[in-house]
Amino acid sequence: MSVLVDNLNRVKDRITQAAQRSGRSAGDITLIVVSKTWPVDVIQQVVDAGVVALGENRVQEAESKVGAIVGKVSWHLIGHLQRNKVKTALSLFHFLHSVDSLKIAQEISHKAAADGMMAQVLVQVNTSGETSKFGVAPDAALDLVGRISEMDGIVVNGLMTIGAFVTDLKIVRRNFELLRTLRDQIEDAHLPGVSMAELSMGMTSDFEVAIEEGATMVRVGTAIFGTRAA
Repeated sequence: MSVLVDNLNRVKDRITQAAQRSGRSAGDITLIVVSKTWPVDVIQQVVDAGVVALGENRVQEAESKVGAIVGKVSWHLIGHLQRNKVKTALSLFHFLHSVDSLKIAQEISHKAAADGMMAQVLVQVNTSGETSKFGVAPDAALDLVGRISEMDGIVVNGLMTIGAFVTDLKIVRRNFELLRTLRDQIEDAHLPGVSMAELSMGMTSDFEVAIEEGATMVRVGTAIFGTRAA
C-alpha cells in the first residue's frame, strides 16, 4: 500500500469516527481532496484509490489538470474566484464554493445563463471575522443568498467557511457553529430555488470538529499528500 493510500484511508477512518460522534454516517460527508500544487501523476493515485471529489484553489492551475485526470471526478473550486476567471471556471468545475459578493454572483449568472448552464454554488461566509479571509459577513449572508435566488443560471446549494487560523479548536468550533446557525436561518426563510443541503467547512487541522458541527463537505489536502510542494 502506498503512503498516499494509507494516508487517505486514515482520513476516511477519522471521518467515519467524527460522523458517528455527531449521529451521522460517513456517507453523509463528501471528502474533497485538495490537490492544489500537486502534479497529475500524484493526484491520479488518490483517484485510482477511490477519491471522487477534487478541490483546486486557482482556475489557471486547474486548467492543466481537469482533462488529464482519468476517472469520474467532480471538481470543486474552493479558492477565491475573480470575475475575469468566471467563464473558464464554469467550464471546469462542478461546484463553486467561494461566491462571496453580489458582483461575482452576477457575473456567474450572466455567463452561465448565456451558455445555458445552471451553476452550482456555495456562498462563502467569513465566520471568523479575520480580515485575511474572503467571505460575506454573517449578518449579510441571508440577503446575499436571497439576491442570488432571483438570478438566472445560478443556484445556491449551501454555505462555505474557513475556520480561524488558531490552535484553539474551541474558537474554530464556534465558527462552524455559526455557519450551521446561518444555514438554519436561511432554510427557515424558504427562499425559492435555494437549497441549504451543503455545509463546506473543515480542513486538515479541523475537519473532525467541522463534521461534529454539521459539515457535509470537508476539504483535506495535507493529511493525505503531506506538506504541499512549493
